[in-house]
Amino acid sequence: MLNIIFMGTPEFAVPTLESLLSWSGCEVVAVITAPDKPAGRGQQLAESAVKKAAVAHGVPVLQPTNLKSPEFQAELRSYAADLQVVVAFRMLPEAVWAMPRLGSINVHASLLPQYRGAAPINWALIQGETQTGVTSFFLQHEIDTGNLIFQDVVAIAEDDDFGSLYEKMKAAGAALALRSVQAIAAGTAPSIPQVQSRELQSAPKIQKETGRLDVHQPATALANRVRGLSPIPTAFTQLPDGRTLKVFRARPLAENAGPAGTWHTDGKTYLHLQTATGQLDLLDVQLEGKKRMPLADFLRGFNAGQLAMSNEQ
Repeated sequence: MLNIIFMGTPEFAVPTLESLLSWSGCEVVAVITAPDKPAGRGQQLAESAVKKAAVAHGVPVLQPTNLKSPEFQAELRSYAADLQVVVAFRMLPEAVWAMPRLGSINVHASLLPQYRGAAPINWALIQGETQTGVTSFFLQHEIDTGNLIFQDVVAIAEDDDFGSLYEKMKAAGAALALRSVQAIAAGTAPSIPQVQSRELQSAPKIQKETGRLDVHQPATALANRVRGLSPIPTAFTQLPDGRTLKVFRARPLAENAGPAGTWHTDGKTYLHLQTATGQLDLLDVQLEGKKRMPLADFLRGFNAGQLAMSNEQ
């Protein structure tokens, strides 16, 4: 039986932890997750999703603030893990990832080497991909570059956004992680160097400005950006009066009328934003200080005359 240490923090990692806990061929001897952090209006300390799951299953939890700390590493070593499984955690120092006799593996939400980085699900959608996937690999020095174990393809539907694709990838990642651990336990896991066979797309951390809709881009690109950032952190644009309008759903239209940034609406059923090529048809929005709502509901409480000017951005 393998002794495993699991490392992860967000909800994305929970199904993988639970899949390992359900398999009789291993024992999760400890879970490493982020320290509790203040959250919400009351700024009360909130536990990570992984910590909550670990506590519910009676698994010891470590929450180090410094992974290079000799005290933490000594405590980690005391568990005598054969393997570490990492999902949606932070970068590990070599002294940590190389500690177990079988090393450490990571499950990444892309088909590596494509979309290395912190936000692979978002960027696959933003770039208009029709498929993505999950990859298990052995950790090494450079992030997301280790030898591949397994990969599973996940199809991206036309109506997928970050929220729906996240759920698909969460389940796919859990299944892949368990299959990978089982192969390692059996001594049959491959270890295949990553090969850069074509231009690589990256997946850097999402910043606030990532969500800004640049009207000088084509409508198709903006619709994909909306998909890749919905429901969080959300794409946005500015109305002519300067107020921010978040956009949760939109679709590209072939029509062109006026310069980029021009708004078009009947005040009742549609709101279109002219882009470099085509118009962006806004379907689900949220005006700053208001609730999220379907476009028709938004227009009922909005003075369409305020959109008469163009919105050059």
